[in-house]
Amino acid sequence: MYPETQTLFRISPLVRYTLYGLLLALVLPLPFLLVHQGATQWLPVTLLGVSLGWGVLVGLMSQRVAVDGSGVRVEYALWVPGRLVRGWQLPWEDLAHIQTRATGQGGQVHYLVNYRGDRFLLPMRIAGFARLLRLIEERTGLDLTPIKPLAQPWMYLTLLFFVVMLLLVDVWVIAVAASGHP
Repeated sequence: MYPETQTLFRISPLVRYTLYGLLLALVLPLPFLLVHQGATQWLPVTLLGVSLGWGVLVGLMSQRVAVDGSGVRVEYALWVPGRLVRGWQLPWEDLAHIQTRATGQGGQVHYLVNYRGDRFLLPMRIAGFARLLRLIEERTGLDLTPIKPLAQPWMYLTLLFFVVMLLLVDVWVIAVAASGHP
């Protein structure tokens, strides 16, 4: 009935690279400021913390949604520890309905619910979210037309704009620190 080919959906590049840029903008000046202030004893700890933070973010951004003839699943890169994030798998025949919940920020999140009542968070920050919804509709017959993406692209474009501004300030801070001026 349905092709057995697998369709993969990854986190949207706009979301992924905006978050990478935000982390970079927040931590980039730290090593330079430590050297400038003569606090080089904290440099290894800072670099270790930045490296660990970068690794966690890359691991979280490795999330992908796989859809095939058997069901839908969320998975992460093999190197990401299961204690950090857990993937899930839901066969089509077990999908009972979609449950929508309000968030504390006034938005909505959606859960795929199986017949036992287990809920699986529907990833909404992926590229091709509308296509994912169509595939789920085709395979289950559920009406998913009311479901919209969690965040509109303009929100991430606005954040990206401020990330670029922050990076420009970082370049200035690094230039001042490197020049030796107080």
